[in-house]
Amino acid sequence: MRSPIATMKVFVVVVCVAMFAVSQPAAVAQKEGAQPTTALKSRVRAVGTIKSITGNTIAVTTDTRAEVNVVIQPSTRLVRSVPGQTDLRSASPIQMQDLQVGDRLLAGGTAADDGKSVLATTAIVMTKADIAEKQEQDREEWQKHGVAGVVKAIDAGTETIQLSTGTLAAEKLTIHVSQSTIIRRYAPDSVKFDDAKPGALDQIKTGDQLRARGTRSADGGELTADEIVSGTFRNIAGTVIASDQGNSSVTVMDLATKRPVTLKITTDSQMHKLPPMVAQRIAMRLKGIAPGNRGGGAAGGPPRMANAERPSPGNGPGQRPGGAPDFQQILSRMPAVTLADLQKGDALMIVATEGSANSPSTAIILLSGVEPILTAAPSQAGTILSPWNLSTGGAAGAMGDTP
Repeated sequence: MRSPIATMKVFVVVVCVAMFAVSQPAAVAQKEGAQPTTALKSRVRAVGTIKSITGNTIAVTTDTRAEVNVVIQPSTRLVRSVPGQTDLRSASPIQMQDLQVGDRLLAGGTAADDGKSVLATTAIVMTKADIAEKQEQDREEWQKHGVAGVVKAIDAGTETIQLSTGTLAAEKLTIHVSQSTIIRRYAPDSVKFDDAKPGALDQIKTGDQLRARGTRSADGGELTADEIVSGTFRNIAGTVIASDQGNSSVTVMDLATKRPVTLKITTDSQMHKLPPMVAQRIAMRLKGIAPGNRGGGAAGGPPRMANAERPSPGNGPGQRPGGAPDFQQILSRMPAVTLADLQKGDALMIVATEGSANSPSTAIILLSGVEPILTAAPSQAGTILSPWNLSTGGAAGAMGDTP
């Protein structure tokens, strides 16, 4: 299943083919020695979101955050497509007045003399409403048929992945991969689905976060995957050394490595603070003590969630199938914080991208107010943010249009 923006990218090929067909006669003429009366202008394209519309000019914010003006000419083929279409045969013609701010636009044409505009020969539009509908369908599909967890083992010979989901109903799950399975891999400095690249089974590593969508077996212990998205992420627990609003970064002393770590904060970073009561309840659960109950797990055994032996049959708010709490839903209800709210010495728990030599790690989830958790169970603190639900993140999904 492609995201709406990923689907839009398919049309790049269509537009390029169309532009090639248009430019062929001139190319042939030159080859046969004919002299064209004007020099051929370079073919260009623009892909992005409509920012404003003035007359026949559309201001587009591209996916690289640049701004380009697309000029719709009388001869421009202006059509509407919907997410999921892979060619223009079923696209319907539309008029300028049908366009709205927020729609997605892919335009192909020639560069204008000002060097800042595209004189469009073809313009393909996906409306904001169509994209929102497709996103909702995708979310429902992933919620119904998706699983998330941490990779425990990969067997290339049998093309299977052993996944730890962290839920009682399917603590260990076997993911079956086939030639038809769509495999995508997150970029080292991004958690946006549209930045993910086509991947392969041999890129997935033990410890990776993975989300798969497909068909479950009758006993729930296996899943035949239609699509997989995976990536390597970092779980960090530490205290604030300094925050830099100018550079949108925070430096934390990692309690595990005893070394400072600087993390980028972006508009997609989820930053929340746990109220004291919530933090205390989570700390008690990590210690294996139910609120109002002094009991715990077996002596010498690992701590367990207070309601782990009594899974709910339903999926109420904040619940995963089987009754395990969906921390992402809980997190979304917590108060938001900014870099200005972070003080030196504040305890944080962070999920971040792996980063690279040229790009520092980016915070995906930053959680403050976690002192009780780090005090009560420092070795278990990372578990409440892992497995991280790759289908969410950011205000509307860290992957943008994703599953």
